[in-house]
Amino acid sequence: MKNNYCIIMAGGIGSRFWPMSRNHNPKQFLDILGTGKTLIRQTYERFLNICPQENIYIVTNDHYISLVKEQIPEIGDNQILAEPQRRNTAPCIAYAVFKIACINPNANMVVAPSDHVITDEKRFQQAIMKGLDFTSTNDGLLTIGIKPSRPDTGYGYIQFKENSSVEDFRISEVKTFTEKPNLEMAKFFLKSGEFLWNAGIFLWNARSIKKGFEMHLPEMYNLFNSGNEVYNTPGEDEFIRRAYTHCTNISIDYGVMEKAKNVFVLSAEFGWSDLGTWKSLYEHLPHDEQGNAMTAANVMLDHTYNCIINTGKEKLAVIQGLENFIVVDTEQVLFICPKDDEQKVRNLVNDVKIKKGEKYT
Repeated sequence: MKNNYCIIMAGGIGSRFWPMSRNHNPKQFLDILGTGKTLIRQTYERFLNICPQENIYIVTNDHYISLVKEQIPEIGDNQILAEPQRRNTAPCIAYAVFKIACINPNANMVVAPSDHVITDEKRFQQAIMKGLDFTSTNDGLLTIGIKPSRPDTGYGYIQFKENSSVEDFRISEVKTFTEKPNLEMAKFFLKSGEFLWNAGIFLWNARSIKKGFEMHLPEMYNLFNSGNEVYNTPGEDEFIRRAYTHCTNISIDYGVMEKAKNVFVLSAEFGWSDLGTWKSLYEHLPHDEQGNAMTAANVMLDHTYNCIINTGKEKLAVIQGLENFIVVDTEQVLFICPKDDEQKVRNLVNDVKIKKGEKYT
């Protein structure tokens, strides 16, 4: 267990959860589900049973350092990696991998987003430990695949090779990755039984992933490899500030996983959701008899069905005649949108930024 490390990615802005998730306080730092704990706090505690506390690292934007320290006060400064710019997941992971490898070249790592929901913690732990057992003795890059329950167009999909199955904790070679498909394609994936949802959780040992960067993102490999003398020293921050000005903006999926030949998927079910949208949050909340889900809401509803409503507890919201809508009222923004149009939220946020200014985003 001493060689097990966790890298939590916490630098995103969660624009699809606007207007609750904002640039200055994105969704990973919010108690979205009303549990009394923020998403990043839940993620951190989830990994305490998988690796030692001192082996948990959080990569975040440098603007969020104070939020991380506030919500996880027991974590050491050296365990918080500050990104000076947003450059997608490949540079984020490269930074953490090279820094950790300088401490322990035998490190066995799990990389996870900070904003996922896991309802079956025990099965999640079993899946991750199974994966870490595999990566500790294999030169393989492993990702977690979730058996799909519906033809969802908001997730990426992983096709595993023939003669495999989707039984729990089965490790299979990956055949293809597919980005978010259209509905017809998603239905085909579900019917075929050969595809899993891409959970965006990765496992590997330090040597394997460094080799992956060297083969498929050589410029990024050389950039972060050149910092081996300064990681975990006072010179690290300045090196990273300079390095990020040269980093390609690219995801680990596109940069490494989709190109490498030694990629595997572990199939599992543990009540997973990436909680990427208001509609996905709706699925995780209790509903009233009319199918409405409410968080922090003081409401009176009439002929209103299957809506998700977040209006705050101070203001009374009286809603009549809505069906399948998202209603969110914050101090600065009132947002009303059909649930079926939620994939347009990111575009709406861009329009707001252009027409009304950054104060609302």
